[in-house]
Amino acid sequence: MRTREEALKYGLSFPNTYREAPFHDLNWQLVRVKGSKKAFLWTYEKDGLIHLNVKVSPEWRDFWRQAYSAVIPGWHQNKEHWNTIILDGSIPEKDIHRMIAESYDLVTDNPTRRIYEAVKKIPKGKVATYGQVAELAGNKKMARAVGNALHKNPEPGIIPCHRVVDSKGFLAGEFAFGGANAQAKLLEAEGVDVKDGHVDLKKYQMKI
Repeated sequence: MRTREEALKYGLSFPNTYREAPFHDLNWQLVRVKGSKKAFLWTYEKDGLIHLNVKVSPEWRDFWRQAYSAVIPGWHQNKEHWNTIILDGSIPEKDIHRMIAESYDLVTDNPTRRIYEAVKKIPKGKVATYGQVAELAGNKKMARAVGNALHKNPEPGIIPCHRVVDSKGFLAGEFAFGGANAQAKLLEAEGVDVKDGHVDLKKYQMKI
């Protein structure tokens, strides 16, 4: 990716987005989210190259800056929460796409995304209840939403939904993981004892 149009086209591929030049200066073109009007992608030309400003979570901010010299602290924005991507051809397009997508997710504050991020925090060899995941995701009352999100897990190998159990330590129904004992086998492979579809929460529950 080297051009502004490529970046804007990708930004506009996300739901409920629109393009705007808010400063009456076509060098500054943004992609915002309808409703909240929050911008997640800023584009501008500087020093002969297209620059993109994207919002970033603290845990990924320094990773991207260290991975690519063309990713720097956000120019003219809060450097704790924004990165600038310089389109000099050194960053693979898939990673530029990923950084823009992360910015969109942060601005839209998608509850499902927060649930998936919470599940990723459950360490190997431990389990968490639906309620715990809901609390980690920012809302104790959305335990049912946790179950719905996990049934639609887009990245089973990355989002370890098999580590989530009910409030008494019982596993999900066999349909959830593609067959009888599938969740139990995944947990047992990580050192968690499962007896009659149940995990001892006193021994294996993650502490938060």
